[in-house]
Amino acid sequence: MSGEVGHFEIPADDPARARKFYAGVFGWKHTEIPGMDYTMVSTGPVDAEGMPKEPGSIGGGIGKRGGPLEHPVVTIMVDEITAAEKAIEKAGGKILVRKQPIGDGSMGWTGYFKDSEGNTIGLYQWPKP
Repeated sequence: MSGEVGHFEIPADDPARARKFYAGVFGWKHTEIPGMDYTMVSTGPVDAEGMPKEPGSIGGGIGKRGGPLEHPVVTIMVDEITAAEKAIEKAGGKILVRKQPIGDGSMGWTGYFKDSEGNTIGLYQWPKP
């Protein structure tokens, strides 16, 4: 699992208003993450672990606007963020937020970078079982 787009993030000045908007317009289901000011969203049917069940469907998040989350961000799934960071820098990209745990790390790790065109892109690494 490396290189797939597997998540998106939408920045919001008012996350509650954004949740209401996307639920009302598109029927997205949401789960607020306690203590993180972040909401996971499901764009279609999900399995028991909250993973999309239909091909082409990905989940996402709504977070408070700020830091690397100033504009919508696509997130690329990687096997190891540290290795991806090295490849990004070697190719001329810039690391914005180095590998960091999500919560206590049990949800995996995330990071952000700017690509060669100045776009902010997210990285996600699954927690190892």
